[in-house]
Amino acid sequence: MKHQLDWSSYETAGQGDAYAGIPASGGDFAKAVAVCINDRLCQRKPKGVMCPSFRATDAPGQSPGGRVLLLKAALNGELGDAPFGDERLAAAMDLCVGCKGCKRECANQVDMAAIKIEYQAQRNLALGTPRRDRLFASLPRLLNHRQILRQLVRLRNRLPLLASLGERWLGISARRRLPEPSPQAYRAPVASNPDGREVILFVDTFARHFDPAIAQAAHTVLTAAGYRVTSLAPSTDDSQPARPLCCGRTYLSLGQVEAARAEASRMHAALRPALEAGIPIVGLEPSCILSLRDDHLKLGLGSDAEKLAKQVYLFEEFIAREHDRKHLQLELKPLPGGKTLVHGHCHQKAVGAMKSLRKVLRLIPDFEFEFIESSCCGMAGSFGLDAEHRDISLQMAELDLLPAVRRAPDASVLANGFSCRHQILEGAGRQAQHVAILLERALA
Repeated sequence: MKHQLDWSSYETAGQGDAYAGIPASGGDFAKAVAVCINDRLCQRKPKGVMCPSFRATDAPGQSPGGRVLLLKAALNGELGDAPFGDERLAAAMDLCVGCKGCKRECANQVDMAAIKIEYQAQRNLALGTPRRDRLFASLPRLLNHRQILRQLVRLRNRLPLLASLGERWLGISARRRLPEPSPQAYRAPVASNPDGREVILFVDTFARHFDPAIAQAAHTVLTAAGYRVTSLAPSTDDSQPARPLCCGRTYLSLGQVEAARAEASRMHAALRPALEAGIPIVGLEPSCILSLRDDHLKLGLGSDAEKLAKQVYLFEEFIAREHDRKHLQLELKPLPGGKTLVHGHCHQKAVGAMKSLRKVLRLIPDFEFEFIESSCCGMAGSFGLDAEHRDISLQMAELDLLPAVRRAPDASVLANGFSCRHQILEGAGRQAQHVAILLERALA
């Protein structure tokens, strides 16, 4: 087995442990699988994220532990000569939404989200990459032709026949509306505060093309706080200087590792001067920023990835850090409108970033908010748009998130994840906002 991700950090994992049961093949990837100690914590339902698919189905096979059993069987040769094409393994891995909850909440930190990427990459090698996966993964490139794509999506959303054809040909649920690109993409303002501390704002694909107001709000808030904000742009020797930078998350989540590695390499080249200078990199989309901090370490990109992991922050993490260091010069006023419900993205919860979000919200005078105790929203990137996943996606959302939103019809809703906001809009008819928008409204 040729690994698609770098699993060398697991080189000594499980050695000498009677419980490990390291499979016969798979090398360090097998050791990453074998860190599971089968304590079945993932098959319970305490507070937290782990495990959305088990919470929704009550099926032990749809838990990290259940998946580990089949992965071990595959790596031990029990599923034949082409185990990654086996439908039994596919059924077990299919509902993993890559929430990263198990990496935080499992006793031995099983990284099923990364294991899913490797599995999907191996399945793509064995059977070919599905057309729908190629389409969704290539969204950052397709948005180079954003006006054409925007018109196509608008037509598809308004004409049921086109939506039905899309389900038949591509497997995209006709019962879902697709997010429509904004009429105008984000354009970075000229940096001000020439004497301010420098910070680089990484505007991801989703903020740039779908929610440019979020990127604008983040720029405004950071500028108001006294920072000199510059937007991350390709390096001067980039072979595609006109194409915005991308973390590669859409490719990674669908097992297209080489394409993700190429995107990551472009980003690292652009960031090299900032990394050397120690300039903070701040981003807006949890799945993208946590890819830079976590997934890029498995792409074999060396010291650049390690430096970036220590120097990149979610917007709310950076604001909270600067406040703690007494660097923040941000005057905020009370906001009208009553209570705000806060839904955390799975990846925010997986790295403990909800503490930073709580700190930031407390900076707003007299601001009343309540965190929704929930697992994954169920959208999980393109997962909830798949025809075969649409129902289970909403089932995940109906466990906690959507009922909580409906119980407070007069409350505002805050959700930093692009997919989360789309799920809330689809499932509850409520428009959630990003914390950057909230802080911009609260500027004194």
